[in-house]
Amino acid sequence: MNSIYVAGTDTGVGKTILSLLLMQFFLKGGQEPFYLKPMQTGCENPRDRNSDAAFIYGHVESLGVKDPAESVIYCFRNPKAPYFAARDEGRVIDLKLLKRVVEEKSRLCSPLIVEAAGGLLVPVTDEALVADTIAADAKVIIAARAGLGTINHTLLSIEALIRRGIRPAGIVFLDPEGTPQGLVSENREAVKRYSGIEVAGVIGRIADFSSPPLACYHPLELLFPEVRTRLSCSNLSS
Repeated sequence: MNSIYVAGTDTGVGKTILSLLLMQFFLKGGQEPFYLKPMQTGCENPRDRNSDAAFIYGHVESLGVKDPAESVIYCFRNPKAPYFAARDEGRVIDLKLLKRVVEEKSRLCSPLIVEAAGGLLVPVTDEALVADTIAADAKVIIAARAGLGTINHTLLSIEALIRRGIRPAGIVFLDPEGTPQGLVSENREAVKRYSGIEVAGVIGRIADFSSPPLACYHPLELLFPEVRTRLSCSNLSS
């Protein structure tokens, strides 16, 4: 479990929030996780208010004095697919560099938490998509919306991974809007029935990202039971 890859069914589904919860979860479990956003678009630099890395660093106490730029390989101004955002700036994303950094960080950290850019079939180069950048030995967690449309998006994302020889380790629904429970239950049932992969849980709205409700960590306890044995719910948010 040196590398965990947070994939998304779409942009804006909550990959960064799930990555934050993973960082907090593993830190409280006595491990030394590291957050990596290989490709960030839509921000001037890794430190501005639109940076996912800056968001993570701002809500993990131990990272508060560190530079978010340590967690970003490529940063592009325009909010679009990495391939086109890079092209706008006359740049090309080096897949070998991405792979090398991920391998180096995964050897040093336990675990490395890698957050994807956008959905799985978003272009990275003129030949490669986001899904093609996932390490073969990574544990892939899919972040998905809880509401209407998620069945289609989640099943398509699973299919894209399986076609590349990657079976997702789990799925987490994020639900900041408060989707009716009946619809959430049906969505979970459909994803499990047609993919064979269980939705680990649903994460609702979080008012304070520095100290989320304990319930937010329950899906992670199911996905990583080996951490739960060393971590009691009573000290998760302490």
